[in-house]
Amino acid sequence: MRADDIVHIGDDVHLVSGSNTNWVIVKDGADAILVDSGYPNDHDLLMASLDALGLKPETVRAILVTHAHNDHIGAAERLWLAYGTPVLMHEEEVPHARREYLHQVSVRQVLTHAWRPGVLPWAVHAIRSGGTAHVPFTEPSPFPAPGPLDLPGAPVPVHTPGHTAGHCAYLLAGSGILISGDALVTAHPTSRIDGPQLLPAMFDTDRSAALCSLDILEGIDADVILPGHGPAHRGSAKQAAARAWEHAVR
Repeated sequence: MRADDIVHIGDDVHLVSGSNTNWVIVKDGADAILVDSGYPNDHDLLMASLDALGLKPETVRAILVTHAHNDHIGAAERLWLAYGTPVLMHEEEVPHARREYLHQVSVRQVLTHAWRPGVLPWAVHAIRSGGTAHVPFTEPSPFPAPGPLDLPGAPVPVHTPGHTAGHCAYLLAGSGILISGDALVTAHPTSRIDGPQLLPAMFDTDRSAALCSLDILEGIDADVILPGHGPAHRGSAKQAAARAWEHAVR
């Protein structure tokens, strides 16, 4: 892992760039939480990012999941098996994580968009990284109660359905940081746009709900956005969501 793959955002919050997918590490002394965990084959990168910040995997108090796509839950099962790390998510995402069903773009859907710039290279990388592997999670847990979680950073889950039914962003209210997952990104190998945007429509389970979730994000008081794909965005959530909406409806 290169030094510039880990970006210090502030208040012991770090955005880590894995292989085409980000995760976030929030520290509190020797403890930490992870938000997402990359592709299955990103496990070694994830461990390296913890080590670079002076953390041991057994001190990760929880993994918070934005959504249960393979490129976001890839290392979660291994951490749970090795260290008993709780893995928390919105209750509507729990059956998805168990793979009672799969709301994820299919190979067939990708092939119908193969003419678009960047799609085939992204697909090859995704397959090599474990993007099409069967990755169920054995013990996903819903949030224990509404409101801020009793974890480093006091993250507040924000249900933002559309990309998946149980997709959740997380607000670190004390830091003014919004971890947006795939409800709002700033870049993707299959997109020609830079800056705040939705992913291409083929990736969303319910595009109309994804657009409505931009209204939810627009009302959040945050001035830094940490997306699931792309660099950190410094600017208000309101302006970022409005820009993403403009790009989506053109």
